[in-house]
Amino acid sequence: MKTFPKPLSPAEEKIWLERCREGDQEARNILIERNMRLVAHVAKKYQNTDYDMEDLLSVGTIGLIKAVNSFHIDRGSRLATYAAKCIENEILMLLRASKKYTKEVSLYEPIGVDKDGEAVSLVDVIEMENKEVLEDLILDQDIKELYEAYQSCLKGQEQEVIGMRYGLFGKKPRTQREIAVSLGISRSYVSRIEKKALGKLREKFEQG
Repeated sequence: MKTFPKPLSPAEEKIWLERCREGDQEARNILIERNMRLVAHVAKKYQNTDYDMEDLLSVGTIGLIKAVNSFHIDRGSRLATYAAKCIENEILMLLRASKKYTKEVSLYEPIGVDKDGEAVSLVDVIEMENKEVLEDLILDQDIKELYEAYQSCLKGQEQEVIGMRYGLFGKKPRTQREIAVSLGISRSYVSRIEKKALGKLREKFEQG
């Protein structure tokens, strides 16, 4: 494995975090570079999955960047503590997004081994101490993907019907009959539009 820069001391980290908060790009880059060893440490736990180490490091680095961008120096903990969770969350989302794990493999089927050589299942991976944080991140990602698919796949009345039917953009969900009255069309036509639109969204998600 490649050699990474030495981690920052608590005093150095505080200085660079303060500069980063002021918008210093160099400080941000240093915080990322000097925490790459942490990315490697977390990624190593998943090196026996179907992803090679380079993929895991790349995805873990995304988590580190998100951590540096969102970390608040006033939260009272070290950046590394917060970043480790963000890095692991990003890798877990990669595993979750894999069709092999989500569609073909049981939650309880081994997907690899941990650093001690013990078998690890997907449910073991998900059942971590920051489970609520992970679930929130997964939900946020799913919602983001839904809205992206809504914008890219649906047109005109399809967007209107789906938006009203499922209460998107903070609106109250409505029945097909209510939508029919609102749009001046028949309820059966609303049903056909909804069915066609859901088919498009389903196809989009299956394509991944």
